[in-house]
Amino acid sequence: MEYIVLSRQDCIARTGAPYVNLKIASQNGNEQLCVWDVAKNDPPKVGQLVNFMSIRDDQGKKSARKLDMVPGTMPTDEHPLYKLLPRPIKRELWDKTFCNLISLCKDEKLIDIIKQYADDLFPRYSKYPAATSVHHAFPGGLLNHTYQMLHMLEGLYPCYPYPEDIKIERIIIGIMFHDWGKLCEYKEEGDPTENMYLLGHIYMSANYLNGILRDAGIDKRETNFIIHCILAHHGAMEYGSPVLPCIPEAQIITYLDNLSAKADIFNTTGNMEKAFSLGTHVVK
Repeated sequence: MEYIVLSRQDCIARTGAPYVNLKIASQNGNEQLCVWDVAKNDPPKVGQLVNFMSIRDDQGKKSARKLDMVPGTMPTDEHPLYKLLPRPIKRELWDKTFCNLISLCKDEKLIDIIKQYADDLFPRYSKYPAATSVHHAFPGGLLNHTYQMLHMLEGLYPCYPYPEDIKIERIIIGIMFHDWGKLCEYKEEGDPTENMYLLGHIYMSANYLNGILRDAGIDKRETNFIIHCILAHHGAMEYGSPVLPCIPEAQIITYLDNLSAKADIFNTTGNMEKAFSLGTHVVK
């Protein structure tokens, strides 16, 4: 049966043997599959077609060998499986959400930053994944993840219980740049770079945004509040945050980030499959 690769995670077994965890899709649904003896630079890539001559099923854990796999081509938009790979959201949706959010802002200096980088980030985010696995792990996933958070903010802000306690510009900019470091952490194909291990995307995002705010003349205290939103967005130190959210804007970003990621996991996990990041099986 022919499949299209939705995501790929390169791994090394205890024996030192390479393997990949693939999420693949056919007209019949999605599958999680471990393929042994596939090295880091071996095909298939995300978005590539692939056939399997044999797939073993051991109590729901599916696997194959490299010799069982026949990588195919990158499909054209006429191919029936092409539509199964998630695609970046359209520019008009991105622009509409920013237009609505900017109408809620008051700080002109921060509005200028939002407008400038809304244009700058769209083409860059549309090429990169948000992760190598787990959520939004496809080319353009970084754009979709960022857009989902901004779009949810549109609905959340008008009904937030204490709107006088938050400055929405901080949240917008925090969302825009919270994963900027993934442009440096990954290659467009989703392969990690050495900066993933040397620096990490949280530091790189905060450092880059700090320079933008400094050059724009944003005062130091306001800059610290916005940078805090970046540093705290994973919500807990065991998840990689160097600090915990201590302002409401940072907490909102944490919840929106988590909700976008979890929604994508539910969406892309097959029926009765275990989603390890959720700690449970998904039932559809």
